[in-house]
Amino acid sequence: MGACRTVPEFLHILTHHGLYHSVCIPSFIEQDRVSGFWTWMFVLSKLPELGDTIFIVLRKQPLIFLHWYHHITVLLYSWFSYTEYTASARWFIVMNYCVHSVMYSYYALRAMGYNPPRQIAMFITSLQLLQMVIGCAINIWAHQLLQTQTECHISPFNIKLSIAMYFSYFVLFARFFHKAYLSSERKTKTRNQPITADYTLLKSKVH
Repeated sequence: MGACRTVPEFLHILTHHGLYHSVCIPSFIEQDRVSGFWTWMFVLSKLPELGDTIFIVLRKQPLIFLHWYHHITVLLYSWFSYTEYTASARWFIVMNYCVHSVMYSYYALRAMGYNPPRQIAMFITSLQLLQMVIGCAINIWAHQLLQTQTECHISPFNIKLSIAMYFSYFVLFARFFHKAYLSSERKTKTRNQPITADYTLLKSKVH
């Protein structure tokens, strides 16, 4: 629902107002009621997402660093950015909604007993990596705009936090991708086992 309600506004802004507006003008919060509402829902959703940790503990699986670090930092950054009406959040929210709509649909199929092909799990992790690359690129461009005194509704501190966050995610997810799908150790251990896109399950199996 979040993806369906925010993507149209995002595409409209890119098509009719351009890249600069999509990164630097927070009209998705200040002017568009639908997008503004689902932005607020996005911020609130990070709290129940953190609740994934409960399932890991109940299943007695290892609570890996990537899991709790990712969820906690996204929650804190999302709430902080909302208080500043950070304009570049338009990109981050739409990307996250879209990737998670695919990822959680995959989880739902797994929970219902279906076994989607391994390539789908790899595709989801690849989407996550692409999300990190685009996030870093948007922040770097916004930083360059501020350096040239161009008006852009993003604080320098927010940009620093966001770049650090996205870059660290990229490193951790790239490491996960290699261990989960490419390493010889992983292939040997899971030759005949189904693979899931859930990085918490994958990492626990890797170790």
